[in-house]
Amino acid sequence: MIRRSVVRGTGHYLPERVEENAFFEQNLDTTDEWIRARTGIERRHFAAEGQTTSDLGIEAAKAALANAGLTADDIDAIIVATSTPDLTFPSVATMIQAGIGMKRGFAFDVQAVCAGFVYALSTADALLRAGQADRILVIGAEVFSRILDWSDRGTCVLFGDGAGAVILEAQDGQGTKEDRGILALDLNSDGQYRDLLYVDGGVATTGTAGHLRMQGNLVFRHAVEKLAATAHRAIERAGLAQDDVDWLVPHQANIRIIEATAKRMGLPMDKVVLTVADHGNTSAASIPLAMSVANAEGRFNPGDILVAEAIGGGLAWGAVVLRW
Repeated sequence: MIRRSVVRGTGHYLPERVEENAFFEQNLDTTDEWIRARTGIERRHFAAEGQTTSDLGIEAAKAALANAGLTADDIDAIIVATSTPDLTFPSVATMIQAGIGMKRGFAFDVQAVCAGFVYALSTADALLRAGQADRILVIGAEVFSRILDWSDRGTCVLFGDGAGAVILEAQDGQGTKEDRGILALDLNSDGQYRDLLYVDGGVATTGTAGHLRMQGNLVFRHAVEKLAATAHRAIERAGLAQDDVDWLVPHQANIRIIEATAKRMGLPMDKVVLTVADHGNTSAASIPLAMSVANAEGRFNPGDILVAEAIGGGLAWGAVVLRW
């Protein structure tokens, strides 16, 4: 018998403010047609003034607890993936811990930009397997609207705000590919590509939050190649074949990247969970958001094999294979 990290519940939260692509036509040389054709994005949610990453994360956490039929007292740890924390410190995770009334256990943040949720899942899986916790609330939460350059049409039309949460619970497994829960992971990074996607500010440099900067064409090429490769490695490590995959839950960055990755994996688009049209790119929140939406719609069945993959600034990328 071994300990497996099994999904016990999911939840998400999206800010009330929704902006269609036409919003950007007022001040930028762009159109709804241009944005849809190149990204697949139609609308996105933006946090209200004064609404923070932890605010979004608290609501997603509460939704996940309700979905799992648990309370804050049942959770041993919180791991938050984010690149847009409320403050330099303390962590967003500790703020969410207080926000849901959890007074035990431990909480901390993970920063791997858009790949952050996969990294956070990997960290939670290791803690659960080691017996450091029995249930961990893993959250991706972002307010990227606070670091956008609203004069840069190549970036500001792409991103939105939101939060998604997954509760992982340690359960006994046989150590085979038939087990429920996380079966395999693959994590990667290569710092030589840091200038392709970064924020031009920070505590130790400018003392400001800065703005997001991206070389879109180069990021696109790296994304398609690296996402398909990391997914393949994770599937292989799980002892599975690509034909065994029931659902791809990709980072929701760009419909063309998602389509190209699915094609390389030999997956039809009806096996791909898509939320990019309604959410845009929500960075570390995009995978748990998509997972929670699909779960709420009843799309996942017990025993289904899910593959989640993401790439973000760093560059950092990775994939996780789990049985629902």
